Amino acid sequence: MAPRGVWCVLLTCLFYTSSADKDFFTSIGQMTDLLYTEKDLVTSLKDYIRAEESKLEQVKKWAQKLDVLSATATQDPEGFLGHPVNAFKLMKRLNTEWGELESLVLKDMSDGFISNLTIQRQYFPNDDDQTGAAKALMRLQDTYRLDTQTISTGELPGTNTDVTMSPMTVEDCFELGKIAYSDADYYHTELWMEQALKQLDGGEESSVDMVTILDYLSYSIYQQGELERALDYTKRLLKLDSAHQRANGNLKYFEYQLAKQKKVEAEEGLKEKEKREREKREASEKKGRPADYLPERRKYEQLCRGEGIKMTPRRQSRMFCRYSDNNRHPLYVLGPVKQEDEWDRPRIIRYHDVLSNSEIEKVKELAKPRLRRATISNPITGVLETAHYRISKRRATVHDPQTGKLTTAHYRVSKSAWLTAYEDPVVDKINQRIEDITGLNVKTAEELQVANYGVGGQYEPHFDFGRKDEPDAFKELGTGNRIATWLIYMSDVPSGGATVFTDVGAAVWPKKGSAVFWYNLFPSGEGDYSTRHAACPVLVGNKWVSNKWIHERGQEFRRRCTLDESD
Repeated sequence: MAPRGVWCVLLTCLFYTSSADKDFFTSIGQMTDLLYTEKDLVTSLKDYIRAEESKLEQVKKWAQKLDVLSATATQDPEGFLGHPVNAFKLMKRLNTEWGELESLVLKDMSDGFISNLTIQRQYFPNDDDQTGAAKALMRLQDTYRLDTQTISTGELPGTNTDVTMSPMTVEDCFELGKIAYSDADYYHTELWMEQALKQLDGGEESSVDMVTILDYLSYSIYQQGELERALDYTKRLLKLDSAHQRANGNLKYFEYQLAKQKKVEAEEGLKEKEKREREKREASEKKGRPADYLPERRKYEQLCRGEGIKMTPRRQSRMFCRYSDNNRHPLYVLGPVKQEDEWDRPRIIRYHDVLSNSEIEKVKELAKPRLRRATISNPITGVLETAHYRISKRRATVHDPQTGKLTTAHYRVSKSAWLTAYEDPVVDKINQRIEDITGLNVKTAEELQVANYGVGGQYEPHFDFGRKDEPDAFKELGTGNRIATWLIYMSDVPSGGATVFTDVGAAVWPKKGSAVFWYNLFPSGEGDYSTRHAACPVLVGNKWVSNKWIHERGQEFRRRCTLDESD
């Protein structure tokens, strides 16, 4: 076996985290590279194992040979050594061959593996990635109302049966619970510690002991106001470890609080009892995930699940599919584009088959290397910014709905890259196609932005245009506000990933090769607040999109201004 020092180095390498590249979980495209990195490491590890096995085989053969020899020799030592050849060979073995064996045993066979691991470890995810991926799982759990058993077994809606999925272990569930606990999120702590306990009770072997799980579980339940359940779990813990100091302290405290509570209830009158029961029911109904900064969270998630869509049959009857030649545009007279009404107010139109598979692959090929950069240059300001949080300079900060102050926008779980028209003919061709189909001037538009969503990838409700409280939103561009948005879906998403408009209750589902288009501003130039939209978390699949933000400048004669917003 390798010397103890070697294994220390090996373990250090395995747990080393690099700060060279962060937030792997925000891009599935980037995470695919990690699979190949791990495959290379497994190959290297197998080479190391073979080398160790070869060394041990040599040592084993040597031991077997000497075992037979020494057994024979010690039966008649003097007679054995009376033969000069045997005497010579004994001297030779002890003087030379045992030294060679010592060198063989001490030989470090792990050099190649550790060298490869040292090179690759700079690309390893870090603690932030692991925490981010864990929180993404919990976000999916809440958004799509999944129970822990469903997630643990991997039987998610839309999962391809051909895809190999290893179920979550007790350790995996415990880790999710711990991450929730570190955020004082006792709701998710309870859910995942209970799942870990369930799998332990089911006979699964684990390095995590039941006492530790029960310790987390009882406290998280207590924090949510359920004294009796917390007490039951504490008693169960003490049956396994009667000397557990914290549990013994908690037992006395829970019993005292419960007795105090029952005494108060006994002294209460009928009205007070009814009031307390009502308060208990209300508390039970409110129990759940902690409140967060997004006031429309419930509505947003309903739409993501396909619920609460506000399209009556009468309105639906006015939605049509058609072939459009954009006022007899020369390119589309003989080959019109397929146009479908997705919504009426605001008007959202889907154009089918606007990008071919080869064009999509080329765009992804151009964008993917840039998604790996920790920082990239903002085409508006020229300043280096963190890639997966930057949409434009305006998006670097958002208004906190609770404080009213500007704060960093951490709600986007994706990475993006900007592609300019001169980089490749396919980008220039896409830009021209957008202009030909929409009839708007794209020369003043922002560059084509490509985004790849990560684990549970989402982009919470926002506006694309600059509001009145953001007068300098696009001042650097000098091209006015964002008049319209063109969004291309570059992949199908088996489950989740819809684009939803929270103010009007609309949902648009990804379809590879299609694009959706809407105006952010009325013809008067006023912002259309009904265009507030969001990208739902991706439950299963890999979501690639690209978008073009078209600005006011250059549209003066293409979309004429009017004071009548109904136009």
